[in-house]
Amino acid sequence: MPDDADKTPEAFPANYVVPKVWTFEKPQGGILGSVNAPTAGSRGPPRPLPRGEHSLQLHSMGTPNGQKITMLLEEYVSLIPNFEYDAYSVNIFKGDQFGSGFTEINPNSKIPALLDYDHSDETLPEGEPIKVFESGSVLLYLAEKFDPSVPEGMRFLPPTSKPALRAECLNWLMWQMGSAPNLGGAFGHYYRYAPVKIEYAIDRAAMEVKRLFDVLDRHLGGLDGGEEKAWVCGDVY
Repeated sequence: MPDDADKTPEAFPANYVVPKVWTFEKPQGGILGSVNAPTAGSRGPPRPLPRGEHSLQLHSMGTPNGQKITMLLEEYVSLIPNFEYDAYSVNIFKGDQFGSGFTEINPNSKIPALLDYDHSDETLPEGEPIKVFESGSVLLYLAEKFDPSVPEGMRFLPPTSKPALRAECLNWLMWQMGSAPNLGGAFGHYYRYAPVKIEYAIDRAAMEVKRLFDVLDRHLGGLDGGEEKAWVCGDVY
């Protein structure tokens, strides 16, 4: 333990006392704080989601988490004949993620979320789609379903016949879910959206994001002793 571990740290604001049990007393302010609350579930009157003509229905936004899915879908558009999907914007700054239609897909109210009406799962009622949420889960679902239609050597998830490459790809898939968005999102929040700019919070988040970029640079650039790589993982790797 550090020598100063028992010292009471300085509070910000100065009169702030850390509660033994935190309670929600007022909105936190700022762009995102005004829509956040410590409860789950839909809010307001029923808001069904729109539905297009294609079997895949993406409900997302152009944040880094949302862009991952769109990038993979667009790759499939270029590689698979007649591959199409419908995409709808979910404005997280206006609280669209708390609409009843969206929370039916993702009870955690986070983008992206996907509906797939083209399946043969007999455990679902007729016409009921498969619901997929969390960016890593959506990426994995799409790759497992559509990679077999992609020319060999251009697939995004190595097959089970290549267990080492597949395991490494899944390692990085979990990394981009568990590390990059969490710490990167914290940096973005404290640096840009937080109503109060706190030096410690920004420095802590920025340091972790810098470390994550170094992890990625070392992996892609061969600085960890391996070869330089064009992509994090996949067949072309």
